[in-house]
Amino acid sequence: MRRAFGPPGIAVRRLGRRDCERTIREMREYTASRTADSADEIWLVEHPPVYTLGQAGRREHVHAPGRIPVVTTDRGGQVTYHGPGQAVVYVLLDLRRLVLGVRGIVRDLEQAVIDTVGRAGVAATRRPGAPGVYVNGAKLAAVGLRVRRGCTYHGIAVNVDLDPAPFRGIDPCGYADLAVVRLRDLGVDWTAEETGERVAEALKGLVARHRAPPTRAGARPSGQTA
Repeated sequence: MRRAFGPPGIAVRRLGRRDCERTIREMREYTASRTADSADEIWLVEHPPVYTLGQAGRREHVHAPGRIPVVTTDRGGQVTYHGPGQAVVYVLLDLRRLVLGVRGIVRDLEQAVIDTVGRAGVAATRRPGAPGVYVNGAKLAAVGLRVRRGCTYHGIAVNVDLDPAPFRGIDPCGYADLAVVRLRDLGVDWTAEETGERVAEALKGLVARHRAPPTRAGARPSGQTA
């Protein structure tokens, strides 16, 4: 794993292209080993082609996988596709330290993408009852999280310039006929790596607003419980 860097309290790891199951295993291991002093981290990665099923995922939403592997994961949500040309931003955050709930971090993930693509002139939005980021009703980014001992892992995946054909083998996020869109389709000429960097920077700014102020030794920030 490459060296972490970033301001105190948060680190960014650029992992390049990495196997999905290996990355999930490493996120679990990091989360299980965390202490009160462990840094919050953002991991940037692209995966080889893979379908992932969330905890609520149903196999009937995977109707033509072909040779693409299907991996069952412990994140929330239904089924999605990952592949080269997609920016995956994983967030390993201590929500207690941030005094932030699950809905709050999902909203920040979505907002980081909305703000990032907005700077390129793309008007992206949320969709009530369907987490993620959309442009004219088509899905640009899928979000799914797992929380363990108050700490998150998994995150958000942004379609940049990946091959869209594998999405036709599934019902994206459990919705039949849900259209997906890429930044390339919207006239944005960014790479997946560049997109991940931009989203991470936006997310760090949003998360910083929630960070609890330092407290005296042994005290807990207001709103936090054991």
